Formats: sequence, C-alpha cells, structure tokens
Amino acid sequence: MTVNDLLNVLHTAEKLKDTTRHSYTSKGRHESVAEHTFRLSLMAYFMKDEFPEADIDKVIKMCLLHDMGEAFTGDIPAFEKTTADEDTEKGLLYDWVNHLPVPYNAELLSLYKEMEERQTLEAKLFKALDGLEAVIQHNEADLSTWSDNEYEVNLTYAEDKCEFSSYLRNLRSAIKKETIEKINGEKRKECS
Repeated sequence: MTVNDLLNVLHTAEKLKDTTRHSYTSKGRHESVAEHTFRLSLMAYFMKDEFPEADIDKVIKMCLLHDMGEAFTGDIPAFEKTTADEDTEKGLLYDWVNHLPVPYNAELLSLYKEMEERQTLEAKLFKALDGLEAVIQHNEADLSTWSDNEYEVNLTYAEDKCEFSSYLRNLRSAIKKETIEKINGEKRKECS
C-alpha cells in the first residue's frame, strides 16, 4: 500500500473517532464508534483460550473493520436501523472497499461477506461479541442515558447470537445479572 493510500484509509477511519453511538460511557459522554471497536477487539483477543479452534486474528480483524461503514453514514442504533439504512451503509462501504488497492479490497470484501453470512465460527463469535459489548457498555452507563425500550432490550439483546457457545451463554447470563442489578439498584434509590 502506498503512503498516500494508507493515509486515505487512516483519514477515513478517523471519522469513527468523531462518530458517536447511541450509548454513553460511565462518565456520561457519548461513546464513539472507535471506542466500541477498540473494546470489541480487546474482547476478541481475550477469547482465544475459550475458542482455540477459532482464528482469533480473523475475529479481531472483523471487530476492527465491522463498523467502517459508519464512517460514511453515522451510527444508527440496532433497534432503529431499517433494511434501507443497512443497504445504504453497505453500498457506501463496498464502494470505499472497491477503491482500496489490491489485495486489501479483495480481502475486505471476502471478510465482509463472511461476516454477513455468519456461517463460520469466526463470524458467529464476532457477531455475538459485538452485541455483548453494546450491552456491557449500557450497563456501565448511567440509567438516565437509557431510552425506555432499553430496559427490555438490555435483558435480551444478543442472546440468540450466543446460543452456539456455552461460554457465550454464560457470559450473556452474567451480563444480564449485571443489568438486573443495575435496574433494581435504581429502583431501590427511587424508593428511598
């Protein structure tokens, strides 16, 4: 990759630092897409012992690259995103990828296709972790930042994506326990 091509990729990726997500940090500011991507990649790295049969380097690549389309469209919460939104994001992302130099364009197209089809262990693991990271972040944020529907969403989101792994089901259960404790703690404060 030429120096200028690399700089163009990095300039595009920088937009994710300024693209905020629906969720908030524990200190009360909007989380950026780049911050979500960082912790999601960290989660994948620490899963390598639990999934020795998985290509964790590929999972980390998926985590790092999965939200690049949001550099062009911004973030739309999963519970608000329509098929039209997904199609727009995918079209802009694929247009960008197609303009990347060889072999990166072909590698990324293949990776995005694998993530979309969700048939491989790596794609399933990435998708589960993506959902779980979002729920963990909501649990870390103050309840005042939650929308009304998130009380239910946080209890069920990504459960279906964790079904293939007992480890992920256990992790999802632990996260759900934190959600319940957070909600109940807030209810106790209101009653005091």
